[in-house]
Amino acid sequence: MTTDYEKVRSDIRGYSRELAKMEPDTMGAFFSMSKAALKDGALSEKVKEFIALAIGVSKQCEGCIAFHVKNLKDLGATREEVGEVLGMNVYMGGGPALMHAADALRAFDQLEAESEAK
Repeated sequence: MTTDYEKVRSDIRGYSRELAKMEPDTMGAFFSMSKAALKDGALSEKVKEFIALAIGVSKQCEGCIAFHVKNLKDLGATREEVGEVLGMNVYMGGGPALMHAADALRAFDQLEAESEAK
């Protein structure tokens, strides 16, 4: 079965908003931490998003793949750059990483197709 990564992002965003209403302090702190962690420093935001994607793939997290691939697209990442990061995932994580690396590449291609269709 092929995952629709835009639907994954949409579903998570909706429930994240609901959770933010229920737990505004916790969710606000999480989003503040995210913003601080991604801020350009010794590493650029783009490099940090590549790291986040690699961790998401290694943890087999569809939501992480969906969000970090989208962020990388928005930051101008190329398919080749994403492929190199995913190659490192396969090297470090073996077969299970390969399965999710393939899904991350699918997510990139889905977003590319959607961008071209607009």
